[in-house]
Order: sequence, then structure tokens, then C-alpha cells
Amino acid sequence: MRCTPLLLGALIPGVFGFELPFGVSRLFSSKTAAQTGNGNKPAATTTSRIAIIGAGAGGSSAAFWIAKAKERFGIDVEVDVYERSDYIGGRTTVVHPYNNKSLPALELGASIFVKAHKHLWRAADDFNLTRRSFNENDYDTGIWNGEQIFLQFGGSWWDTAKLLWRYGLFAPKRTEEIVRGMMSQFLGLYKTSTLKWDSMLDLPPYFGWQEHLNITAREFFKGRGVGERYINEVIQAATRVNYGQNINYINGLGGAVCMAGMGATGIKGGNYLIFAKFLEYSKAKLHLKTTVKSINPTSSGTYNLKSTRGTTEYKAIILAAPYHQSQISLPPGLSSQIPKHPYVNLHVTILTTTSPDLNPAYFGLSKGSKVPKVLLTAREGVDLGNPNTPKPEFTSITYHGLVQENEWSVKIFSDDRLSDEWLDNMFQGQVTWVHRKEWQAYPTLPPQVPLPPVKLDKGIYYVNSFEPYVSFISTMDTETLSARNIVDLLLNDHFDSGICGPTAKTTPPSINEASSAQQPLIERIEASHISNSTTRKSRNVDDEDFVYGFDC
Repeated sequence: MRCTPLLLGALIPGVFGFELPFGVSRLFSSKTAAQTGNGNKPAATTTSRIAIIGAGAGGSSAAFWIAKAKERFGIDVEVDVYERSDYIGGRTTVVHPYNNKSLPALELGASIFVKAHKHLWRAADDFNLTRRSFNENDYDTGIWNGEQIFLQFGGSWWDTAKLLWRYGLFAPKRTEEIVRGMMSQFLGLYKTSTLKWDSMLDLPPYFGWQEHLNITAREFFKGRGVGERYINEVIQAATRVNYGQNINYINGLGGAVCMAGMGATGIKGGNYLIFAKFLEYSKAKLHLKTTVKSINPTSSGTYNLKSTRGTTEYKAIILAAPYHQSQISLPPGLSSQIPKHPYVNLHVTILTTTSPDLNPAYFGLSKGSKVPKVLLTAREGVDLGNPNTPKPEFTSITYHGLVQENEWSVKIFSDDRLSDEWLDNMFQGQVTWVHRKEWQAYPTLPPQVPLPPVKLDKGIYYVNSFEPYVSFISTMDTETLSARNIVDLLLNDHFDSGICGPTAKTTPPSINEASSAQQPLIERIEASHISNSTTRKSRNVDDEDFVYGFDC
């Protein structure tokens, strides 16, 4: 897809797939990990056994990080992974048109990542998975406000001129600078000397992001001199399509990261393949279609985990699923630490059509007019105090290219279910196949959201504590970051070890205190490598590709 890089290049890749969370029914089951058969119970009770609840990005990568530590230091521990669904991947899942697996896999869930998401990028390389670009279709893009398509652009010089006339040069340039600075700080979490945190309260002062989290995205960008028209139209379209939330509701950090999606890519065949490979590498015992019912501490400092397969004792447990969606019973002293967090209810409609274009009459255009194949939405009137502004019936519509000759795949996000009649009108009577899914998609990201702890108690850790805070950066990859941090904490707590050797958890300096060395944050991080008994693998990688945990 063509776009104007300076103005909207960071926005448009996000249209092609967004970080959707949990509970999607896979049409098939993956058996790439060491997997117990139906009816088999987990291995006998042992105090050197760890349970991971959830086989999505967080759970599968936690198993992978533990395997890395076992491989390097001979840690004597076994891992069971519990997954209530019948598939690996959690928030990543695919469907095939007509359930025909000879046709391209279409991402129903988490669809994209970018090179800044270093765990997914590196895993794709290490596991020899094929990345595919989401920018290959040369489609124009428009923004619809419920009454008119007020902006339409492709890649021509004339489109660029129109965008510059509408927004000027300063607003997009200033936005780009804000986002670049924030992402360069966040990339420090992938480095060897990465901060270890057992409280989410450690991170905002470390990065200097307190203000980002305490005000709305609209206030955040306006306070930094970005023009209101650009905020209300372009940034608003980004927050709506990426997280289903308007600019006057989502917090400043969420709004900023919505503008950071350059170079969108995904895995051919489905992003879930990365997580299947994590589990295959880990050699963990995978228990699909197994619901965890309760977790209770024992008098000896271990935990009894009760599931539909029975009760097993564990030295430690990693909860890698949203607690309030899991329906797991925890003792009040643990459950009370996890505030209930609302999620955005999202309808995803994937379809195929023989109509090469959307119906122009729906958008008030004359017959024969070409409607952009990628449509975002903005409700700028709502942000300007006009509650009567029409609400678009969809959040985004995106053509994703041909699935076979003269038949295109399309993905639609909406707040409400789209009827067959609505689809028939939009695609001019040429819908050939439809698949719908409704789910609790994204955590809401208002200012001053309460943050759950990472470590609920010694021996029980919560991967999704990261989610209400930074899920908007990339739910898939931030879950792997959270899992890596938790595995380091767990290994230090129970085995005097870590993924790359023992490390001490220290209170992080604030970004201002750390700046006293007068070096950029990334340079400071790169200059202070953790000392341990393992050496970095002999690979030809520069610092930009070096990812803590994969290498040491």
C-alpha cells in the first residue's frame, strides 16, 4: 500500500492487523510441543516443577526462556503448560476461506509486528519462519467520519501536496519526533542490562513516562505543539483502528505508540507459528483443552494447582492469561492484588468478495466513484464537544488482496455486529464467504489506570500485569518481554540463576537521574552489560539485532 511516509507512514501499517487478545477458537490444534494425550494426567508431584497457565505469547515464551536457562546452566526443573483452548497461540489465530487450507491463512487475531519488536523478529529468523509484508498492496487510504470521506490519499506527489496543505509540515514531523524518542527508550528493555522489575510502578519513572500515562492522548499531543486538526483526524484514526478508543479517552502513551507501526509484517501461515516453535523448543509438557480451576498455597511454600486433569503441586506458577477472564480461583490475598480491568468489545468480520470496490452510494458518492480500499474512521466532532457527531458503523475496512482469481479478502472492525444485509449492501451483493468473531479485544487505556503487581507472592507471577500498561506497544512482543522478566525473577528466587545467569533486582534510577552521565539511554544500557558465566553466541549480529535472552 502506498502512503506518504512523513505524514501517515507510521499510521497505515496498523490497519492490516492489530493486537487482539484471548479466547479465539482455533479450527485446528497444533501438536508441536511435547503434548500429553486426552485423559492423561500431568507428571507426579514434584517441588522442581513449574506450571505455566496459557499457551499464548506470554506462556509459550516463558517456557522458551526457562529452556534457555536449563540449556545454559543445567537447572533441574520441568515445565507443564496448561491451555484451556485446543490450540497454541492465545490471541493469535487464523482462518481459511471456506475452511479450505489450500487458500491463504487470514489472521483473525494478532496480525502484525515490526522490526522494533525484537523478540518476534529474532524468533522468526531463528526458527526459519517466513515473514510477509502487509504493505505489498498498492491501495489508497481514506478517513470516514460517518458523513463523508474527508481525506483520501495514495502515494502521488499531488496527494502529498494535499496532505501538506491540510496539516502543514510541523504536526507530522513533531509527532514523528515524539514517537521516535519514546521508542528508542523502550528498546532498552531488549538489551543485556535490561531492568528487572517486580512492580509495574518501576517503569514510568525509569522512562520518564509518568505524564504520558496521566493525561489523554489529545492533551498529550496538544501540549507538545501538535496541531488539533492532525490530532483529531490522523492520530484519532490511529487510536480507533489500533485500540478501538477515541483520542479524548486513551492515554498519551497509548496514543503515541499507535503512531509507531512502520514496516508491518507477519508470519506466512500465521503468527501463532512463532509460539508453537517456542513450545517445541522448550520441550514443556503441553496440556491442551485443560482448564485450571484454582491455585492454593501449601504449608511447605509450594502451590497446588487444580485443573480438569486433577491436582498437582508446583514449586512456582506463571499465570500468562488475563486473570479476570480466566475464572481461576485464587486466595483473596492474591486475587485482591489484581484490579479488574475493562476490555474493548470488538466485532471482527472477515469475508471474501468478488466486488473489487466498496459501494460508493453508502458514502454519498456518485455511481462509478472509486472508494479507497482501506478506510479508517475519525469522530473529530466528539473531541470538539459535539456529542451528536454521527458514529461510523465500522472502525476500519481493509482489503487484504486476492485469495484466488477475482476474489479478495476483507477485514472489518466494528463496535457492533454487522448484519448480512449491511455486508450485502457494502459489497454490492458480491459477498462469497463470511467469518465473524466477537471478543474482549484490547484493554481500555484511560489515564491513571491501576497497575497489578508482577509478583503476587513468592512463587506466583502474573505476565499480564504488563498488559494494561504497555499492551498498546505490541501485545505479542510485550507479553514476551513480560514473560522474560518474570522468568528471570523466578529463576533468581528459586534457583539462584537467571536466563543469562544470576542477576540482582535493583531499584531503577529515574530517567533524569540516569541522564547525569550525559549519554542517551540506549548508549548507557549498551555500555553496562551484566557479568555472568555465559558468553554471547558467536554470531555476526550488531547491537541493533542483539536481544537479551536469545544471546547472553
